[in-house]
Amino acid sequence: MPSSLLLEVPALADFNRAWTELTDWLSLLDRVLKAQRVMVGDLEDINEMIVKQKATLQDLEQKRPQLEELITAAQNLKNKTSNQEARTIITDRIERIQSQWDEVQEHLQNRRQQLNEMLKDSTQWLEAKEEAEQVVGQARAKLETWKEGPYTMDATQRKITETKQLAKDLRQWQINVDVANDLALKLLRDYSADDTRKVHMITESINASWASIHKRVSERETALEETHRLLQQFPLDLEKFLAWLTEAETTANVLQDATHKERLLEDSKGVRELMKQWQDLQGEIEAHTDIYHNLDENGQKILRSLEGSDDAVLLQRRLDNMNFKWSELRKKSLNIRSHLEASSDQWKRLHLSLQELLVWLQLKDDELSRQAPIGGDFPAVQKQNDIHRAFKRELKTKEPVIMSTLETVRIFLAEQPLEGLEKLYQEPRELPPEEKAQNVTRLLRKQAEEVNTEWEKLNLHSADWQRKIDEALERLQELQEATDELDLKLRQAEVIKGSWQPMGDLLIDSLQDHLEKVKALRGEIASLKENVSHVNDLARQLTTLGIQLSPYNLSILEDLNTRWKLLQVAVEDRIRQLHEAHRDFGPASQHFLSTSVQGPWERAISPNKVPYYINHETQTTCWDHPKMTELYQSLADLNNVRFSAYRTAMKLRRLQKALCLDLLSLSAACDALDQHNLKQNDQPMDILQIINCLTTIYDRLEQEHNNLVNVPLCVDMCLNWLLNVYDTGRTGRIRVLSFKTGIISLCKAHLEDKYRYLFKQVASSTGFCDQRRLGLLLHDSIQIPRQLGEVASFGGSNIEPSVRSCFQFANNKPEIEAALFLDWMRLEPQSMVWLPVLHRVAAAETAKHQAKCNICKECPIIGFRYRSLKHFNYDICQSCFFSGRVAKGHKMHYPMVEYCTPTTSGEDVRDFAKVLKNKFRTKRYFAKHPRMGYLPVQTVLEGDNMETNLQAEYDRLKEQHEHKGLSPLPSPPEMMPTSPQSPRDAELIAEAKLLRQHKGRLEARMQILEDHNKQLESQLHRLRQLLEQPQAEAKVNGTTVSSPSTSLQRSDSSQPMLLRVVGSQTSESMGEEDLLSPPQDSSTGLEEVMEQLNNSFPSSRGRNTPGKPMREDTM
Repeated sequence: MPSSLLLEVPALADFNRAWTELTDWLSLLDRVLKAQRVMVGDLEDINEMIVKQKATLQDLEQKRPQLEELITAAQNLKNKTSNQEARTIITDRIERIQSQWDEVQEHLQNRRQQLNEMLKDSTQWLEAKEEAEQVVGQARAKLETWKEGPYTMDATQRKITETKQLAKDLRQWQINVDVANDLALKLLRDYSADDTRKVHMITESINASWASIHKRVSERETALEETHRLLQQFPLDLEKFLAWLTEAETTANVLQDATHKERLLEDSKGVRELMKQWQDLQGEIEAHTDIYHNLDENGQKILRSLEGSDDAVLLQRRLDNMNFKWSELRKKSLNIRSHLEASSDQWKRLHLSLQELLVWLQLKDDELSRQAPIGGDFPAVQKQNDIHRAFKRELKTKEPVIMSTLETVRIFLAEQPLEGLEKLYQEPRELPPEEKAQNVTRLLRKQAEEVNTEWEKLNLHSADWQRKIDEALERLQELQEATDELDLKLRQAEVIKGSWQPMGDLLIDSLQDHLEKVKALRGEIASLKENVSHVNDLARQLTTLGIQLSPYNLSILEDLNTRWKLLQVAVEDRIRQLHEAHRDFGPASQHFLSTSVQGPWERAISPNKVPYYINHETQTTCWDHPKMTELYQSLADLNNVRFSAYRTAMKLRRLQKALCLDLLSLSAACDALDQHNLKQNDQPMDILQIINCLTTIYDRLEQEHNNLVNVPLCVDMCLNWLLNVYDTGRTGRIRVLSFKTGIISLCKAHLEDKYRYLFKQVASSTGFCDQRRLGLLLHDSIQIPRQLGEVASFGGSNIEPSVRSCFQFANNKPEIEAALFLDWMRLEPQSMVWLPVLHRVAAAETAKHQAKCNICKECPIIGFRYRSLKHFNYDICQSCFFSGRVAKGHKMHYPMVEYCTPTTSGEDVRDFAKVLKNKFRTKRYFAKHPRMGYLPVQTVLEGDNMETNLQAEYDRLKEQHEHKGLSPLPSPPEMMPTSPQSPRDAELIAEAKLLRQHKGRLEARMQILEDHNKQLESQLHRLRQLLEQPQAEAKVNGTTVSSPSTSLQRSDSSQPMLLRVVGSQTSESMGEEDLLSPPQDSSTGLEEVMEQLNNSFPSSRGRNTPGKPMREDTM
């Protein structure tokens, strides 16, 4: 806004300032609303945000009067000014702030509606999620009950039925999962601006589990149906194969008989015909080879499942029969071939057959070697197993050929004589016949041995390879199951971790709950260490076996280990952050109290948790809160009050209001004390315990008086005051009794209720209190005025006289009960008189008296009213009375009566009678009949002169000592005990002990005297300052800065003091000036009495405050 306008229209400055403040507040509120995010699906978080939104709406409505006032002020300004530019600017700003107000209000209402809808949708989703998790749990439980059983028709059919029933249930339960997914998608779509991680991760977890269950059920159903078909078809296929074997065996027998006929080799046509028949038989055998192997494998599988049953024995017999017949058939076929191929060149054919077998064996050995190494994952090893199974089938097929060839060679070598071999072996050069025969024999035998050796090696190699494959399959299967289990558990932990809210969004009250949950998660993650170790051990075992894990398995292992470590780190970091947040912001911290001071001040904490305050501007520190320092300085205004009890009470009243303890009821205080289990009054309280209890007290007061209580400021101020009263050395500890005494003394309650509660704290279980316990209570109580520097007027710090006074009042009983204590307290003993006066000061604050002050002419009189009992219609207000001002003809020592509530007609009549009576009394009468408004106690100043008594006793002992002819007695500080050497020495030691006792008592008394001396010096210093000030500054409410500990303390013996209240009035009190004034002639007041007789009740007319006199005990 242009400065020229502000000069022309000065009222615009105030309008501009108010407009700016409201606009800034609305902008801040809008930014806060846009920054607020909630965890979708978390009902607690959503409800908390709804409560916040409701409170924000209430704050906005509370600000509406400010907006309306601003609009009204704008209209007034527009009406008052004729400047068109100013009118335009005012109109524009009002329209802008109204628009901004409407936008923020609409945003709040829309957000609140959205949160309510989110709460409803989240509730529905959580219910659907619970149902989905329930059906997933049911399906998983059924899967876990499945066990591998025997491969029988009944068992397989039962399993198929169970699997189909589960598949049917899954189709029915799919509705629950679909409903949860639909609701989750709705949440993710409609509330994408908020935190949807929880919904996303839980939905993914449910869907993954559901898909895994579907897959397992489908795979099991397929496997069971295949097994069922196998069980149905296997007996038929076995019978069919056995029937074929029988036919093939018959054909082989016929051919074998035909090949053994004599002179068969000479009939070439017959040989060709038999060879053709053998080839047909061999073709059928090869065509049935796969059938045989399938039947054998399936039979072995069924046999393993039927282990130990009668069906297993029967099946084993049939399989053995099949294998025997198959083996015999292949042998017969090979024998037939060998006989048909027999001729003059038989040795050469045998030689070629053996060479072919050697080449085949070498090829198969190379093929087997190429299958190595073992694969690094389960699918690869499973494929290797399938390949090796086919390889073993080839070996099994080739076995009869090799065995038959070797047998033929053996028979050939055994049947052929050397002469026959000699003819068969033709060499390029001539050799002797014996050598030719030996060469043929050696060659065939060597080749046969090589074939046999290579065959055995190949079988051993195959068996070793199969063993490695089986072991690898077992270990990899175990590794896969272990990794799947670990992955599932890690995923569950990650879902929980993903649902964590940012630290800045956590509520302080929920920190402990979050901490417990994260610690529980840490325990679950710690238990995963066994799973991780198991997975890593399995991987190491595979490496030891020479199995190199595949990149896929290695990546899975690395991923699992990394995820586990990251979870550990995340959990530890979260716990550390929560601990730090709980330490810095939790209920046991003092962080929330840092807002109790403003710059340049900073609140700091000493090692024993005691707060202190740093002024960065002056670079100084102090124990007192800045506001407490200001409060103490303001108390100096009350030093002008002449009477110490009222001065102390008014200071305490101001302190009570500053600490908001005038709002605290006794029941609320007791509830807070009980809530924190503060029952052991002798136990010390540390700073955190004090803060926690005070926080409970002020939180409740804030709920009841929202606009009056600033919790951090009140807690810090009250803590500061309690430490000033009960822990001046800042040790960080005060007793529970001290804490209760301070809080209860300044709370809002009836006076006698306070007395009863305080007495109960020091009474025994029987309800009686001895001198020691009463001394503890009075000691803690007297510390309150002592901290204000007013203790001298209440008998000093020594509470022994007060305790003695109380028990003398009770006829010196060893213990007193509550009734006697209350009777004594009603007399208002000097050490406790400040407390009832405090109650009267509180009661008089709102009192309005229909009377006029005869000094300052104030009408009506607010607060205390003082009516003269010497003159008619003479009233003084509390300001004039406390400052000692008097009107002409009235002196301070004249009797007066105090009212803290409006008077009644009965009290007016009673006072008139007293005035009438006092008119005929002289000053000497009042001097002879003084009345005190409190019960005095004998203090050290009023008791025996202990120093004089001790000195007299010392002089007496010294005379006796010198009279006995002993050496001079040293002064008391020089006395030292010596060993008793004689009766004189014993007497001397006894005297020294007695003297030391007197010395101890003297030192204790002297300490009190020193305290009083310091207080008197401060009073003298203050009096000198007052005397030096000009007369203009000596007003009733004049202010002079002084600390509480050095405030002016006027002795009660030099000024009249009104302390005793009966009903709403005080007893008359007179000062010592009555004793110094000459006697007053009683006849001089008679005419005045007669003149004022008709005007003696002006204040009783028209009064609307009926009631009888009562003690006003509640503040």
